[in-house]
Amino acid sequence: MRVVLSNVKLIINENVYVKDPESSALGKKILNESILLIDEMGFEAFTFKKLGQKIESNESSIYRYFENKHKLLIYLTSWYWSWMEYRLVFETANLESANERLKKAILLFTEEIEDDLSTEHINESVLQRIIISDFTKTILTKEVDLENRNGFFLIYKRVIHRISQLIKEVNSNYPYPDSLASSIIEGALHQHFLKQHLKSITNCDDLITPADFYMDMINKVLN
Repeated sequence: MRVVLSNVKLIINENVYVKDPESSALGKKILNESILLIDEMGFEAFTFKKLGQKIESNESSIYRYFENKHKLLIYLTSWYWSWMEYRLVFETANLESANERLKKAILLFTEEIEDDLSTEHINESVLQRIIISDFTKTILTKEVDLENRNGFFLIYKRVIHRISQLIKEVNSNYPYPDSLASSIIEGALHQHFLKQHLKSITNCDDLITPADFYMDMINKVLN
């Protein structure tokens, strides 16, 4: 996996950024430190001024890459979903059984991930925490329809459609594959959040994982 991904350039919609942050050392530093800073203080408290202080660069230098912190968050979430899509394609490619491919997909999108050392400027385990707590902030906005038309969420929707296709391969008669796929992806994030912060309203804990819950649900819904 690390060898494959180290040679892959994840493609993010050009409308999200002013200058591709992957194209320079400063851009990669902005990505790396923004992830750590958002995780540390939360997206609401995060500002480009604070990021500039962290990377010891002028705030204006960050605006050369991103118009605002909302676009930066969309970039980070798009990067995450693109990275997860490559993992999904790679790790299911040699599985002959449709059931096994779907199970692998559910595990990938419900597990707590580890940092991939081949992507030195992105800490994926920290980025996942941001996805869990802040991904919905990219879509629950007044601008969502415009941003959707501009392709901001294309990668995320493509991931959902890949899961949906796996569901249809397991049970072609199931009438709600898209709804089930999106419920698994977003629901897993929500279950991780509840496990961390609102433990009394989830059964997930140190012994029961979101993967356990969704595996059980899939078996009962599709079989």
